[in-house]
Amino acid sequence: MSSTVAKALTLLEHFSEDEPEIGLSGLARMSGLDKATVHRMLGAMADAGLLEQAEDTKLYRLGAGVLRLARVRETAFPMASVIEQALEDLAEQTGETAHASLISGSALATVGIRESIRSNRVSLVAGEILPFHSTASGFATLAFGSKDLRKRVYASVLKARTDHTTTNAETLRGLVERVEQLGYAVADQTNEEEVYGIAMPIFDRNGVAKGAMAVATPTHRINDALRNRIISALVTASERVTSGTGGRLDKRFADMTRQFKS
Repeated sequence: MSSTVAKALTLLEHFSEDEPEIGLSGLARMSGLDKATVHRMLGAMADAGLLEQAEDTKLYRLGAGVLRLARVRETAFPMASVIEQALEDLAEQTGETAHASLISGSALATVGIRESIRSNRVSLVAGEILPFHSTASGFATLAFGSKDLRKRVYASVLKARTDHTTTNAETLRGLVERVEQLGYAVADQTNEEEVYGIAMPIFDRNGVAKGAMAVATPTHRINDALRNRIISALVTASERVTSGTGGRLDKRFADMTRQFKS
């Protein structure tokens, strides 16, 4: 993929439920590109139906072309229903917020959420971008993902999200290797203060991680009993979503997580 096309498509990642409409200046600031370049890219994507511009506000939003492509994807390779059911069960079994994410360019995109019914809970929004280097989902995906993915992430700028975020590539490498040995990843306030996350990968048809299933809880609520319950539930969720979306488990992962099954 050419660098120009890659940069243009990266602009789409900035749209979310929290920010469904963004102006030219905002997208230029978020992407780090100059306005003239962003304007050309936005025009090309608008012509293709991927974006549209509101006449009154001049803000950009996702176009009907995105919905059409999403429908084609879901019809050919159903994922949404499989993920939604797995998240519902995961949230019910753990009592905490469950979420799923898939690789989307240089990060993970949240594709499903089932929030805890507790008043004090962790909340996410659909489409929220999760960095590889600071989230449990990112750690799990890196550990069982492709070598190319790890190489790209280790070579990138690792920005601090909290005081606990790993910003050194070698430290991150060691953390990821530890996840490979355990079969699950933990993020203790590394992406958001007072949030504790646990995640396991989901795999594509080649047995390579394409994303993760995760559970997030306020840090004050985590204890050994809850941690063990979450890990056990995640094994089932990972296997279920992997098989339900045409993937196959990595043998190492299957062997090491067998012990966690309830």
